[in-house]
Amino acid sequence: MIILFVCTGNTCRSPMAEALMRHALQERGVSEVTVGSAGTGAFDGAPASEGAYLVALEVGLDLSGHRSRRLTPKLVAEADLILTMSPQHRDRAIELGGDGKTFMLGSYAGRTGEDAAVNDPYGATLEEYRITFAELGRLIGTVIARLEAERSDGHR
Repeated sequence: MIILFVCTGNTCRSPMAEALMRHALQERGVSEVTVGSAGTGAFDGAPASEGAYLVALEVGLDLSGHRSRRLTPKLVAEADLILTMSPQHRDRAIELGGDGKTFMLGSYAGRTGEDAAVNDPYGATLEEYRITFAELGRLIGTVIARLEAERSDGHR
């Protein structure tokens, strides 16, 4: 299974989500899931933002090797599950062929309405990055529980 996280620039939210998901899966010994990220307006090759890098480092996750990449039809086609940070990201992934496998991360984790979007900390304080990072961690925990339940039920 390939899971792809999507935000705008692929320098803040989606790389943090990717690192959190990868770490959570490694802790559970899950090796059959590949995790990646991309951005709807990303410039290929940019590093993670300083805020994302620092808050990840605070919990032992290293984003120093991250390089941004633009969301493409090929990435969408390769992914089994696409989890986005906002409705605009979801809509773009669907436009690129991701209908039926693209969801807002918050919605997939059971949130509704405006609560389903993940706030963008780009350009904000380190504390705002910490808040977003913690929110992503909670959402990813719920997503993993959902995927495990679906797998044990024979879905997906």
